[in-house]
Amino acid sequence: MIPQPANVPQTAGEEGALPRHVAIIMDGNGRWAKQRHLPRLAGHRKGVEAARRITRAARALGIEALTLYAFSSENWRRPEEEVGDLMGLLRLFIRSDLDEMVRENVRLRVIGDYSRFSPDIVALVDDALARTAANDGPILVIALNYGARAELAAAARALARQVRDGTIEIDAIDEAAIERHLDTNDLPPLDLLIRTSGEHRLSNFLLWQSAYTELLFVDTLWPDFDEAALRDAVASFGRRQRRFGGL
Repeated sequence: MIPQPANVPQTAGEEGALPRHVAIIMDGNGRWAKQRHLPRLAGHRKGVEAARRITRAARALGIEALTLYAFSSENWRRPEEEVGDLMGLLRLFIRSDLDEMVRENVRLRVIGDYSRFSPDIVALVDDALARTAANDGPILVIALNYGARAELAAAARALARQVRDGTIEIDAIDEAAIERHLDTNDLPPLDLLIRTSGEHRLSNFLLWQSAYTELLFVDTLWPDFDEAALRDAVASFGRRQRRFGGL
C-alpha cells in the first residue's frame, strides 16, 4: 500500500461529502464599509455579525471544526486606531457569545500567540477557553496573532531542542513529528479553506495544513457572506474529486 501524506483529510472522492474542518479568511470588511461611505469600524462590526452567523450555520450543517482568521501577526501593521477597534470587537465577541458557546456545547480553541494582547483580553480568552474546555461538540477555532511561518518556525525550534537534549534522533523528524508541534495538532485535517472578497492568496494562513486542502475563493465581501454562501461552499466541496496525488 502506498502511504498517504500525513494528516490527509479523509473525506475524499465522496459525492456530497461534508468537510469536517473548514477555515475562512474573513476578508473585505474595509471595502464593504468604503462602498457605503462608512468608517472601517462599521465594516468590522458587520464582520463580527457575519462571524456569529457563520459559526451558527456551520453548527447547523454538522461541520466538526470551523477556524476563523480573526487577527494575523501582520495586522499589527495597521493604524493604531484600527487595531484598537479590532481589540474592542474581540472583547465584545467573547463577552456576548461565550454563554451561547457554553450552552451549545461548543469548544473554543485559539491558535496563535494571543499573549501579546492586553492583559484584559488575555484574561477573557483564558476564561473562555476554560469554560468551554469540557465541551465535546463542534470546535470553534479563532486565529489570534497567528502566522503560519511563525508556527512552523516554532515547531522547528521545539524539535531542535529535543534533538539537542537527546529526546529524539534527528532522523525521527518526519511530517508527523512536525504536525505534533503545530497549533492545530489536535484538530481534524483541514478539508476546505474559503477566502472572501475576491483575493486569491493564503496570506500566511495555515500553510502546512493547506497542502491537500480544497481552496475556494469567492467575490463576496465578508460582511455579506451568509448561511446560503456557506451551504454553496460546502456543496462545491462535495462535488470535487480529491485524489491526493493519486489517480
